[in-house]
Amino acid sequence: MRADGGARGNPGPAALGVLIEDDQGNRLRALHRWLGVATNNQAEYRALIEGLKAVEGWKPDKLEVYLDSKLVVEQVNGRWKVKEPELVDLHRQATDLLNQFGDKVTVKHIPREENRGADKLVNMAIDEHVKKTKFGG
Repeated sequence: MRADGGARGNPGPAALGVLIEDDQGNRLRALHRWLGVATNNQAEYRALIEGLKAVEGWKPDKLEVYLDSKLVVEQVNGRWKVKEPELVDLHRQATDLLNQFGDKVTVKHIPREENRGADKLVNMAIDEHVKKTKFGG
């Protein structure tokens, strides 16, 4: 599963994108969702949470989660503390969902370039709700 969240402005118009693929790289599901106004970190957490909920019913033998948010990856893996009050509840929701998968799940950080598919879904959701400004005449 590849998940991404983004906000245009921080906070600003925000959305999430999730790509779920099998171990061969075949796309099983793609989803994107408008979040309204949120911070980038809130959107990243919401993407992880929505992705885990989408995968939950499939009961996979193994789940690899890839995010380009180093902050979220390090926090859910327990290496960094959650300092921002607005992320505490999102962190709890994410870790509760991760714990349901037990030792079948790993959460890894990847460079943004390797998460283009999920990022594209984020931008699609934002573009559906935010009018693009035109430059020039």
